[in-house]
Amino acid sequence: MASVLIIDDDVTFCLMLKTLLEKNNYLVSSVFSPIEAQKKIKEKFFDVVLTDMRMPDMNGLELISLIREQSPQTQIIMMTGYADITTAIKSIKQGAFNYIPKPLNPDEVLNNIAEALDATSRPDIKYSGKTGSNPEFSYLEGVSKTSKKLKEYIGQVAPTPMAVLITGESGTGKEYIARLIHSQSKRKEAPFVAVDCGSITKELAASELFGHIKGSFTGAIADKKGYFETANGGTLFLDEVGNLAHDIQIHLLRALQECLIKPVGSSKDIRVNVRIIAATNEDLSEAMNRGFFRKDLYHRLNEFQINVPGLRERRSDIMLFAGFFLNQANDYLGKSKLGFEKNVESVFMNYDWPGNLRELKNIIKRATLLSREEYITIEDIPPELCEKSIHDYKSGLSDEEDEPEAIRKALAVAENNKSKAARLLKIDRKTLYNKLKLYDIIVP
Repeated sequence: MASVLIIDDDVTFCLMLKTLLEKNNYLVSSVFSPIEAQKKIKEKFFDVVLTDMRMPDMNGLELISLIREQSPQTQIIMMTGYADITTAIKSIKQGAFNYIPKPLNPDEVLNNIAEALDATSRPDIKYSGKTGSNPEFSYLEGVSKTSKKLKEYIGQVAPTPMAVLITGESGTGKEYIARLIHSQSKRKEAPFVAVDCGSITKELAASELFGHIKGSFTGAIADKKGYFETANGGTLFLDEVGNLAHDIQIHLLRALQECLIKPVGSSKDIRVNVRIIAATNEDLSEAMNRGFFRKDLYHRLNEFQINVPGLRERRSDIMLFAGFFLNQANDYLGKSKLGFEKNVESVFMNYDWPGNLRELKNIIKRATLLSREEYITIEDIPPELCEKSIHDYKSGLSDEEDEPEAIRKALAVAENNKSKAARLLKIDRKTLYNKLKLYDIIVP
């Protein structure tokens, strides 16, 4: 029976969530502060932690770091309002498995916990020979100019032995790019090993990367191969490489330069042959200037750099990706949604997507789960998304000639409900009526 810890300072909410999970055969504990949570996690291992983003004494991001340090194998799911969406996305970068917007939907909670447990049951190394044969790997090429340029760069560097540094915001699909490079390389039949450097503790980093021999430290009850040896002959993907501790960076540089590794506790070197693809959403140039990242390692990793654009930089791809993720959600959830209503498309096209493809995928999966119609409707997506979409559009208005278009978009999103459109535009109903008359906009 899987164990779940709920952390929230709302006692009534904790009780309701605990009841839901216990009815679905989970072993549930609940605490009402991060301090209590810290004690509880020291006493017992939990498979999943559900925690609120905002609490007294400690914020959600600090709590993630604490849990990752004390219990690296625990999956963390953040519970947050959509007003905190940017922070929620940062939580995934810090090591959270996913986030769920409040108010919570019971099916969505259960679905996320099941996914988190499924991820725990699989090895943290993701193998694939030929990447296209891996059922977990799927990639869609966009049609925008930036997407076509991205495809061109991948095609140019993939057949070479060059190390590649992939940069881009969180959620842009950097691991998918790495897998695509591997699938088009001469190493495609060999292993692809993905490593989340952000989730490796400083104490275990050397063992995880280079392996160890039995008895080399407390808990080393058997010999263990590291990621380098596991990926021998293939590709080693180092995600969030900027999170590696400085002393581990030194060992990594030696491994890359000499193609030799030394397991912890061993006196013998092992020769390895791996291609390195690294990724980061941080500015490594700034990290170098501050002394947090070695310049020699940076130049060794950065033989060829690919920047993955944010979703807002490739708006002509948004609905293409939306359809792609809808098909995935239909397959995963056993649904058969046919598409999106026009006003949903309008919201998607005007929203800024701070969480990029990951945010789009999560929202579509949630909408697919909740929807009762053949098409995804405006009621199936978070209302905050609609409000932010209109706000983002209005922020870009340069003159009065653009105002009528903003009003038309708000009316489309609100399905011609004038009161709702006025709220989206942050104006009162009377002002909206005056502007409709001024711009001769007829509402059915």
